[in-house]
Amino acid sequence: MADSGLLIVVSGPSGAGKGTICDALRKQFPNIHYSISMTTRKPRQGEVDGVNYYFASKDKFESLLEQDAFLEHAKVYDHYYGTPKDYVYRLLGEGKHVMLEIDIQGAMQVKEKYPQGVFIYIVPPSKEVLEKRLRGRHTDTDDVIAGRLAKARAELDWIAQYDYVIVNDDLDKAVHAAASILEAEQCRAARNTQCIANIKSMYQ
Repeated sequence: MADSGLLIVVSGPSGAGKGTICDALRKQFPNIHYSISMTTRKPRQGEVDGVNYYFASKDKFESLLEQDAFLEHAKVYDHYYGTPKDYVYRLLGEGKHVMLEIDIQGAMQVKEKYPQGVFIYIVPPSKEVLEKRLRGRHTDTDDVIAGRLAKARAELDWIAQYDYVIVNDDLDKAVHAAASILEAEQCRAARNTQCIANIKSMYQ
């Protein structure tokens, strides 16, 4: 029986670079799988059930909520989104790593249900750098950018709830730091009970 994989939870403000870092980690660790969320919204053109999302009716989603079937969930613009427990636990049980790129509220829900996860917070080096990155996208109005900056400031109080914080001042260094965290977590004795048992058996 394989040891359980890592549940990797990554959060950070919009513009911190967490998506880029997560993509880089997936290239370095082929064993990482992105979690597939369930949603009650309709599929967009090109989206495939079971690939992009698990699409469900509102009644089915609420029924699953009553069964405590989600690691985390939220309601956005009258549509539910959630991370199914069964899907994540199956992958972890197969020894595969699962990555969730979610906001703080979702991360704290996951931490309550699965505290042995690896929780990483990505933060830009300063408010000025974050604002520059947001403006460099040329996708948000001044009001939206102001809102994102205010939200980023409010989120700083939650960083201590995470296991690790990475300041993304230099992307290569940030990716290296994140990869080092995963390498170390993979080597934790508590995560390698089966491996240790196998080693012991070789000395008998």
